[in-house]
Amino acid sequence: MANMNITTILEKMTGKDKDYRYMATSDLLSELNKEGFKADQDIEPKLTTTVLQQLEDASGDVSGLAVGEDRVVEMTNILCDKLLNGKDQHRDTASIALKTIIVEVTTTSLAEKILVSLAPQLIKGATAGKSAEVKCECLDILGDILHRFGNLITKDHDSMLTALLSQLSSNQASVRKKSISCIASLAACLSDDLLAKATFEVVQLLKNRSAKSEIARTNIQMIGALSRSVGYRFGPHLAEAVPLLINYCTSASENDEELREYSLQALESFMLRCPRDISPYCEGILNLALEYISYDPNFTDSMEEDTDDEAQDEEDDDESANEYTDDEDASWKVRRASAKCLSAIIVSRPEMLSKMYLEACPKLIERFREREENVKVGAFSVLKELVVVLPDCLADHIGSLVPGIEKALNDKSSTSNLKIEALVFTKLVMASHSPAVFHPYIQALSGPILSAIGDRYYKVTAEALRVCGELVRVLRPNFEAHSLDYRPYIGPIYKAILARLANQDQDQEVKECAISCMSLVVSTFGDGLQRELPACLPILVDRMGNEITRLTAVKAFAVIAKSPLRIDLSCVLDHVISELTAFLRKANRALRQATLGTLNSLVVAYGGQIGSSSYETIIAELSTLIRFVVYSSILHFLATMTTGVDLIYCRSDMDLHMTALALELCCTIMVDRKSIQNVGLAVRYKVLPQALILIRSALLQGQALQALQRFFASLVQSANTSFDALLDSLISTAKPSQSGGLAKQALSSIAQCVAVLCLAAGDQKCASTIEMLKGILKDDSATNSAKQHMALLCLGEIGRRKDLSNHAQIENIVIESFQSPFEEIKSAASYALGNIAVGNLSKYLPFILNQIDNQQKKQYLLLHSLKEVIARQSVDHTGQSELQDSNIEKILALLFNHCESEEEGVRNVVAECLGKIALIEPRKLIPALKERTSSPAANTRATVAIAIKYSIVERPGKIDEIMYSEISTFLMLIKDSDRHVRRAAVLALSTAAHNKPNLIKGLLPELLPLLYDQTVVKQELIRTVDLGPFKHVVDDGLELRKAAFECVDTLLDSCLDQVNPSSFIVPFLLSGLGDHYDVKMPCHLILSKLADKCPSAVLAVLDSLVDPIEKTINHKPKGDAVKQEVDRNEDMIRSALRAIAALSRISGNDYSMRFKNLMNKIMASPPLADKYNSVRSE
Repeated sequence: MANMNITTILEKMTGKDKDYRYMATSDLLSELNKEGFKADQDIEPKLTTTVLQQLEDASGDVSGLAVGEDRVVEMTNILCDKLLNGKDQHRDTASIALKTIIVEVTTTSLAEKILVSLAPQLIKGATAGKSAEVKCECLDILGDILHRFGNLITKDHDSMLTALLSQLSSNQASVRKKSISCIASLAACLSDDLLAKATFEVVQLLKNRSAKSEIARTNIQMIGALSRSVGYRFGPHLAEAVPLLINYCTSASENDEELREYSLQALESFMLRCPRDISPYCEGILNLALEYISYDPNFTDSMEEDTDDEAQDEEDDDESANEYTDDEDASWKVRRASAKCLSAIIVSRPEMLSKMYLEACPKLIERFREREENVKVGAFSVLKELVVVLPDCLADHIGSLVPGIEKALNDKSSTSNLKIEALVFTKLVMASHSPAVFHPYIQALSGPILSAIGDRYYKVTAEALRVCGELVRVLRPNFEAHSLDYRPYIGPIYKAILARLANQDQDQEVKECAISCMSLVVSTFGDGLQRELPACLPILVDRMGNEITRLTAVKAFAVIAKSPLRIDLSCVLDHVISELTAFLRKANRALRQATLGTLNSLVVAYGGQIGSSSYETIIAELSTLIRFVVYSSILHFLATMTTGVDLIYCRSDMDLHMTALALELCCTIMVDRKSIQNVGLAVRYKVLPQALILIRSALLQGQALQALQRFFASLVQSANTSFDALLDSLISTAKPSQSGGLAKQALSSIAQCVAVLCLAAGDQKCASTIEMLKGILKDDSATNSAKQHMALLCLGEIGRRKDLSNHAQIENIVIESFQSPFEEIKSAASYALGNIAVGNLSKYLPFILNQIDNQQKKQYLLLHSLKEVIARQSVDHTGQSELQDSNIEKILALLFNHCESEEEGVRNVVAECLGKIALIEPRKLIPALKERTSSPAANTRATVAIAIKYSIVERPGKIDEIMYSEISTFLMLIKDSDRHVRRAAVLALSTAAHNKPNLIKGLLPELLPLLYDQTVVKQELIRTVDLGPFKHVVDDGLELRKAAFECVDTLLDSCLDQVNPSSFIVPFLLSGLGDHYDVKMPCHLILSKLADKCPSAVLAVLDSLVDPIEKTINHKPKGDAVKQEVDRNEDMIRSALRAIAALSRISGNDYSMRFKNLMNKIMASPPLADKYNSVRSE
């Protein structure tokens, strides 16, 4: 049916009436745009011929509609011929048609066919003696082709490059400009050799100082365009390019501002895109940028701004047509380019910040007197970058800054863009500097800021309100001492903000900023606004009723409630509490979280003014909220619960955070209102049951677990719930259900809550509980294993917090559990013994050491107990001091004796102990560990490397200075002959990169090649095990490769400036993408990070990355695969799709036809498309 319609339309398109032809052509366009349209073989030739005829139509309207209707080589050739040899009136139409065809081509085969005939014709058109218009059209289309399909015509790159480079010397500026764009598109897919050729030829042209000025400018633009196109790949050519550009910039004639501008733009690109190779030239570039930030040949420092009278006189004078005017002054472009270059230095060269501070600040501040607004904006922008990376750097320059800020905000000629930039800068400076430095200038600053609040443009108003918030903090930084009389400023600030707060007819951003700012004013100056509060506070309450401003208003009342001034809220408190309680039922997560925080602050500050009935309502809502979190989590994870184990999961960290806030509010209410019996009973009967369900969660940790512990402590202290009842409830929660026992994390959570409950109840209750737990351990009944497990965990948690030496023989009772046939009980006993020792080192640590010497069969468990002691004591200075006072020499001797143990578990425990002791006694431990790096025993060397890993922690310590000079010895074990030692060294390197990257940055040039070598599959580590009926292949290097890739992933986060991504992606990452499942997963993460942080490096080799990723997402497990294998494969596919999503965000990914085809395949497969859309929305 569709083809019958097409036939009818084609007949009408050949009619005599041009309006008839136009309508028919329009109808054809509509038919072609319909989904699923496909022309028959008979119709296709007729359709092509008719459309091509329409291109010759005398009516421009008709020929314009004919564009883009088919995509065949014949049409392309005819269109190209019309472009090169046709009439002028048809050239634009042919050009648009060709561009449309290039955009619409989706298959590689069709693209290659078109390129074979089209590219040579376009090159000929661009280089032959055609008109400038034809050359520009050809170059424009060729640029589009190279942008999309440059990698398909690699054999023609050399000839194309030669032809295009020749056009850089064209007499027509438009041709030169198009040639630059075209070469830049080609450069992205050039080989390194051809890129070197292009750069060499441009540099040679630049060395010819006799060339015309416009040609030199073109070549400098070409250098900058190449750098922006190829990024880090331009690094090897900086040695020739940078000195030339600096020389051109300094030696150019006074009127050649464009040449200086282009030179500075290229240098800026080098700073951002070649951070490693540009290092030798940074000093020179900085000096150049500092010199030209003040470049203004038409204005000297001795010249003053023209007065109004002089300006009027000049207006009256008749100026000659040839006289130089400000409109002709382009020197501001040089100053703007210098400012951007300085910004690039600030962002990419932190080591140069001190010089920037000393030399750049004064010159940038001078630019506030600038005539040209673009340069003023640039100066504010650069200073803003400097303040971000170097807070408090402008403290000595505030006096110079204020006039510039004042002028930018007050000058009637200032645009909104300049005002916004000035306000953003002012806010940042106020937030990052001491308030005292602004006090001498408050009067000068407050006027312009308050005036900006009344600006007509909403973005200026919103930014001014944010600055006003910082101004409030500056005026009264603390509530005890007053170094400034802030009272004269309260009234003007309040009135300016109130005018915006009361106005309903304004932008949402302004409304929110006005609410936030008013809350700061009330919380800071409330003692001086007692008369105004009855008018202001109801407006804030009213904003809580508006869905758009509700969240901001809730946060505003939290700010007011936290004020030490104890603002009188009696006129609105009941209404606020009622509104907030209702918000706990809302679906908006952010609103519920903010509401919980605000209610907590209000209860702390105004608890006595809140009625009992309001508390009961709040508690009921909290109970519902916690129940909703718990049960929605159960439903969400029901399908993925572990078989046979009763696990209750929280859906996410955000759910846990919500629960923590709800429990915190419960605790606050119980502490403040413990005398009200109804409150305690409401918590007991409504919240406690939900808390007992929550405690069984396998994901309960961090803030939520701490809140739950405080909840039980508060509940027992509120005198409304008996200790015994609470203890029974907690221990009963730990009992295994019919489907099995609780997860290990859940048991640990229960034990911690029991310990906190005992300590909160007092010594007597705590002692009786410990005796009860001892009694459980003495019961040898085989059916009592779950109780014994729980008892050991509880004793450990109590012992860590309290000295248990008054309970005779408790250590012997615990160690008896080492004989249990159950592994979980032995592990719990080891944990308990170590934590009991933490409570009294002097008594229990010698006992553990003596047992290690005498009990060979129990050594592994006893070492775990020792590890608990050392790990707990190494966290703070008090613990370190206590451990040093103990017999540390004996501990070290014991640990070093076990370094060569054949059991990997023992070695790992020893290594962790040594690492933690190194934090306490680095001068003793580091030399001892260093000495053992040359031990003939591989196990010892591996243990030493793992020990170093445990000694590198995030917090600073006395070990840092010693480690800085010695760490290379340990990390060079990556060259060891034993794979276990190499893996240990890789893990240590990864930890150092994560926790203290400065320790290793200087070593990376030597370490990275060694690390990359560990990612390679080594055949000598692959062995075949004969299992009789079949053979099993074992890859002993798998764990090492996985660790190496994970280390690279960490380095990309902390030491990206030291990594050359191009040398890693191919061949190492490419190999990993096709490796084992365990290796592919970290490789996908690495690829995602590189796509975000180094897109040009990934783009250069994108084609080669497609194959291994495509194989991964198309991999199908065997038909007899178990569920675990199926799930692992699903995880792997989703991981690969996340990497693909990251690749799809790279600008220019459509260069790669193979990647585009991969995306088309994913979207054509409903299962893959669903997964892809799912990971993109994560």
